[in-house]
Amino acid sequence: MTDDELLALYDEEQRRTPQFPGARREETANVVRYVDETAVAEANFVLYSRLTPANADRAIQEQIDYFAAHGRSFEWKLFDHDTPPDLRRRLEAHGFTIGEAEAIMVLDLQTAPPALLQPVSTDVRRLVDPADACLIVPIEEAVWGGDHSAWGARLSEEMRTVPDQLSVYLAYAEGIPACAAWINFTPGSQFASLWGGSTRPEYRKRGLYTAVLAARVQEAIQRGYRYLTIDASPMSRPIVARHGFRFLTYSYPCSWEPEE
Repeated sequence: MTDDELLALYDEEQRRTPQFPGARREETANVVRYVDETAVAEANFVLYSRLTPANADRAIQEQIDYFAAHGRSFEWKLFDHDTPPDLRRRLEAHGFTIGEAEAIMVLDLQTAPPALLQPVSTDVRRLVDPADACLIVPIEEAVWGGDHSAWGARLSEEMRTVPDQLSVYLAYAEGIPACAAWINFTPGSQFASLWGGSTRPEYRKRGLYTAVLAARVQEAIQRGYRYLTIDASPMSRPIVARHGFRFLTYSYPCSWEPEE
């Protein structure tokens, strides 16, 4: 499959059609948006759009008006290949804050490297009790800063309500949770997606990230998925690239907040 074909499949199965736990999918003439229906870590977002220079500004304003009417913030997840080519500039002009670029990387599990298929010898544990999702919080906060307690609560809720769509892993070092990562299994898709992948600074260069990556690769293969995707930060990209992930495109989180 060529890069263009794979990108088209990714757009279809990971952006235009998926259903996400706790979110209501709404498709308009120009965008696909998701409206959060949970009580934790509210996440509203526009994930897919098909816009032209003639209708882009109107469509952007329609989404702002929709979420503003409900007093909600939202994210427009912009991709480099989205149209029109100046969509990023238009979003910024409408008051969106443009986040750092993330590399969309994909691994074909049929050609996964042998290093990711070997038994995992590191102390990696898949969480079973939803209450243990809180263990990821101090790791994420140590790596990224800020308060991540709401996301711990959201993962806990998803582990309770859709346990077949989410697996959360921790890698331990000296008996201490040192690396956190999870994987989402999209129903009806050939893609599973990797998230988290954060290692506390004092425990880096011990192979923990690779160990939780291998654990998730092996689970995805066992479940019959064909591809793994990751929105890779500059820190993660070289690691996953060494393990066969190929670059598809860049994405940008574009955030909009209602006026106080």
